[in-house]
Amino acid sequence: MVFPAKYRRKVFGGKVEAELKKACEEINKRYEINFVEIGVDEDHAHFLIQGIPTMSVTRIVTIVKSITAKEIFKKCPEVKKYLWGGNFWTSGYYANTVGRYGNEEVISNYVKNQGKEYELLYRGQLTFFDGVA
Repeated sequence: MVFPAKYRRKVFGGKVEAELKKACEEINKRYEINFVEIGVDEDHAHFLIQGIPTMSVTRIVTIVKSITAKEIFKKCPEVKKYLWGGNFWTSGYYANTVGRYGNEEVISNYVKNQGKEYELLYRGQLTFFDGVA
């Protein structure tokens, strides 16, 4: 599943990412939703989730979005100045399934490495402002 932050704001950083993961751990304890991987980029989050067959995707999305938003706003109130209107997530989401023939390891690695491809791509490269005195 992929959830973009409201207005695609770049809100995911150290503390927000940590609080997101803590909230997901609590969801895991209270509901039968297992977070296999959680990965964030600057403006969206990827989740590899295992749920029970009787729980719909919509129900999982509702639980995850509502609880994580509430916890992030409570623990990171500074985020509210970027996300006016009281919503942390956009109203939409992307969901896909990993079936019997899907490769869970490949998807897990993809989710785990969200946002890191840019670090690797640009590490060590000169920028326009390098060397300007």
